[in-house]
Amino acid sequence: MTRILFATSEVYPLVKTGGLADVSASLPEALCKLGYDCQILLPGYPAALEAARGAGSRRKTRFRYGQYDVALWQTRLPGTAVSLWLVDCPALFDRPGDSPYQNDDGEDWWDNAHRFHLFGRIGAMMALGQLGLSWQPDIVHCNDWQAGLIPVFLENAQHPPKSVFTIHNLAYQGLFSHETFRALSLPDFLWRMELLEFHGQLSFIKGGLVFSDAITTVSPGYAEEIQTPWFGYGLDGLLRHRSRHLHGILNGIDTRAWDPEQDRWLDFHYGPGHLKNKEQCKARLAQELKLEASGAPLFGFVGRLVEQKGLDWLLAVTVPLLERGCQFAILGSGQSHYQVRLQELARAWPRQLSLTLGYNEGLAHRITAGADLFLMPSRFEPCGLNQMYSLRYGTVPVVHGVGGLNDTVFDPSEVTADQANGFVFREPTPDALFQAVERALQTLGTRKTWRRLQENGMSADYSWKQRARDYAALYQNLLTGNGRIHND
Repeated sequence: MTRILFATSEVYPLVKTGGLADVSASLPEALCKLGYDCQILLPGYPAALEAARGAGSRRKTRFRYGQYDVALWQTRLPGTAVSLWLVDCPALFDRPGDSPYQNDDGEDWWDNAHRFHLFGRIGAMMALGQLGLSWQPDIVHCNDWQAGLIPVFLENAQHPPKSVFTIHNLAYQGLFSHETFRALSLPDFLWRMELLEFHGQLSFIKGGLVFSDAITTVSPGYAEEIQTPWFGYGLDGLLRHRSRHLHGILNGIDTRAWDPEQDRWLDFHYGPGHLKNKEQCKARLAQELKLEASGAPLFGFVGRLVEQKGLDWLLAVTVPLLERGCQFAILGSGQSHYQVRLQELARAWPRQLSLTLGYNEGLAHRITAGADLFLMPSRFEPCGLNQMYSLRYGTVPVVHGVGGLNDTVFDPSEVTADQANGFVFREPTPDALFQAVERALQTLGTRKTWRRLQENGMSADYSWKQRARDYAALYQNLLTGNGRIHND
């Protein structure tokens, strides 16, 4: 049985800031169902350790690494049979608040480089069988910059496992000063442009991009985009150099948690071919959010309130749509100036615009089910999960045609009627967004056409079943290939 160590900085339901947590829960479980022994490695955040101890987990080893006391706990990811390892280092991971990366004021923890350097070291030691455990992986699958140093630490070891590095969002690179590079006692030879140095800074993500045997990202579209200057964040040249080892594999979703026919967060259930109760979900959502029960078009938005998600474009079209009677259900948190503007709109239009700051899993499900349209005007979107959730729930998405959005949402002006499932705008402007919304609203008034869009979206397979097979094929290719693939 092939053994995979899946190294990640967040996993649902223990810690979540975005889609990485959902993928880190769903993909390992899907791989286990295919017969792989996939085990997750996660920093020992307080909530994760509390849940683990409550579930009767066991401490498998304890040791001193440099100035830090470290222990490894083994448990199960809640609700699954997937093994979960927690790196317990109170000096680095015992921090207050919900974010694994920032304090309550939204500032990055000053020692994030030290925190995830240690996480990388422990991941590599575990991968190399240096911790006295009875389990050792054949492949280490590292996710985003927080796990980017693991392939670096595996590089000069004898008979290391193969490594896969997945880019979930290239905008977050783990950049730190040269002084930090020195403080981490990394070897001097790594401070080179073709290795970890990036415009005078230490780049954790380059560790994964340079030293891994294979690179994946979360959609075919994004794999192409990040090789261009517009989306590559200065790393497009490196990615073009490694393009032979770069694979775009679209994310899946947890179709058990996200199922309108049996969603535990909904009072009413529905599905393909029986959509009547969707209107009940809309009415109940309006009641919950204190929106006027007018039957007006209801737009949903769930996500980070940041520029990447197109918040400035969204705000540019909000008032004109409110003036036409449309309603909005918005859930998320992010940059303060966007939060403040949305709070102003919620006060000015209390019966038409609801804003909930923070994250609420149940409300996210109810917005997805109750809205007529789901807005995702992202400037870039590596994969996006919310558009797949909305498609599965018969909530028609309006999206910017980038990355995974372009791979999953198909506009009726560009495809046949049996393929169309949403509305796509191409130009990165608020006017283009508004025009797409106009087309969506016009179609909403045509019941038969609208129902066809809903049915098309709901009938597609967004599960991890096929995506996991794609990863399995990649793993097998690595294991049966000759030598370490990354020797370009």
